[in-house]
Amino acid sequence: MAPTAWASPLPLWEIPFAALADASTSNLLTGPWRLLLLGDGSPTRHLELLTGAAVEVELIAMAPDAADDARVPAEVAALDAPLLRRQVWLRCDGLALAWAESWWNRDEAQKSLRERQLPIWRSLSADRAELFREVDGLAQVSAPWLDQGFGQPGPYWSRHYRFFRSGRPLTVIREVFSPSLERWLGPSRLGC
Repeated sequence: MAPTAWASPLPLWEIPFAALADASTSNLLTGPWRLLLLGDGSPTRHLELLTGAAVEVELIAMAPDAADDARVPAEVAALDAPLLRRQVWLRCDGLALAWAESWWNRDEAQKSLRERQLPIWRSLSADRAELFREVDGLAQVSAPWLDQGFGQPGPYWSRHYRFFRSGRPLTVIREVFSPSLERWLGPSRLGC
């Protein structure tokens, strides 16, 4: 029997990226956290650079998904069905630093994710394919299984974004980050 994916985490609040671009985030996040959450770089690579350890991917589930949950990012609707949803923990030296889920067209997932234990960015960049990442939103989320996996209570910073190839959406990814990252990035909020 295939592992079952968890329900997407509950957003306590969220804001679209366009609203963040119009408003100052200086009172919301410290500089290092703004770079991690709002930048268009690879968070997997950032985790490796911060910790000095390779990112280990623990596959939770990769299974068909109807994307009919209200917690699913709206951008998933632009992907061609049938869809797959992949969920993973991202660990460095055994420490869970992020949890991620992604939605894919089934055929595209089979082409793009040949080695499912690799981070998505490594799989997609292996062929040196032209990709474009667009951050779509920032949120704080909560879920009991995140509390357990991160070993501390939430809420947790989260973002979702899309990868595009040849102008078409390839995948939608949601990442949730552990407060343990404050060890390398400092507090996420000013005055903490």
